[in-house]
Amino acid sequence: MNVIFQILYVSFSMFWEVLWPLILGFALSGVVQAVVSHKAIAKKLGGNSTRNLSYATLFGIASSSCSYAAIALARSLFQKGASFTSAMVFELASTNLVIELGIILVVLLGWQFMAAEFVGGIIMVILIALIFRLTLTPKLIKLAQNHAAKGIAGKMEGHAAMDMSVSGNGTFLQKLLSNKGFTAISEYFVMDWVSVWIDIALGFLVAGALAVLVPHAFWQAFFLTGHPTLAKIEGPLVGPLVAIISFVCSVGNVPLAAVLWQGGISFGGVVSFIFADLIVLPVLDIYRKYYGWKVMSYILITFYITMAAAGYIVEFLFESLHIIPTNRHVAILTEGIHWNYTSYLNIVFLVFAAILFVRFVKTGGIKMLSMMDKTELKMEHKH
Repeated sequence: MNVIFQILYVSFSMFWEVLWPLILGFALSGVVQAVVSHKAIAKKLGGNSTRNLSYATLFGIASSSCSYAAIALARSLFQKGASFTSAMVFELASTNLVIELGIILVVLLGWQFMAAEFVGGIIMVILIALIFRLTLTPKLIKLAQNHAAKGIAGKMEGHAAMDMSVSGNGTFLQKLLSNKGFTAISEYFVMDWVSVWIDIALGFLVAGALAVLVPHAFWQAFFLTGHPTLAKIEGPLVGPLVAIISFVCSVGNVPLAAVLWQGGISFGGVVSFIFADLIVLPVLDIYRKYYGWKVMSYILITFYITMAAAGYIVEFLFESLHIIPTNRHVAILTEGIHWNYTSYLNIVFLVFAAILFVRFVKTGGIKMLSMMDKTELKMEHKH
């Protein structure tokens, strides 16, 4: 019972430390999504040009960080005319370049990891575009199209299909400050939370269990901390493999990354681990349903190579700039909860979250929640 209590306490301590950044991140994400419609996205992603892929990256940044929703929306965009490369770039940006991920990385691990995530995310977009140009065949694209047309259910189909953005004329601020804008933000905020809370909870629980149960000596041996050069070679290769079997995706894998960093994994290994939320086992099963076995295998291999390569490049780049952190102590894993500025900010942002939730409920949001996992791909909720 004492061990279970320790695991729960460490898990909740980590969650408490990042609660206000999570609320802030999801709120900012809701602001952006409220003015970017799915139709606008689909129109811009019809090819593989630099312009198309730039739009795919920007729209990915503007979308939800939920891996399942990003994958479902990417298939929907692919079915509506987006190129396969643009759809995959959208996925990468949606899960690695979003606001909430950057904020939680700063709080848990430091600004260097946030910078590495964003730099590495751009590198991954470039690499996957090059790899697809060299290896993606028309036959594979046709296989993906035929399988996607079957409309086999994955996860979060309804959430991905719902478009709650504010339509009509008006400036960015005019849309946001309107009643419709406030409602749209509340809808995206609550539904994004609902879509990722299981992954977030699982991530903190697994991280807490690893922090309490796994001896530090095991991590040091596993990550070859006694051999710095070998550790740098191993990290980006092992990071995605650990992610694949962890079952945790979206921002939920960041607390796991904190445990791995304290355990001794290389800087590039942490980065590649966080990137790999798009190839965890449940996600691979969705690719199989969406595109078939062959295309799923192609995505796994190319994404793994891209994520590992981005980890190596980030490690080399940040080392040359002398900005890789040397302190591996992660305070929240050992210091627990204190009554400090974090607690005050959590209270303030919980009140803010409650205001958005009340707005969501009063504007018919509960009915929308029941549709989040439905498979109808044409659901829209326009303001």
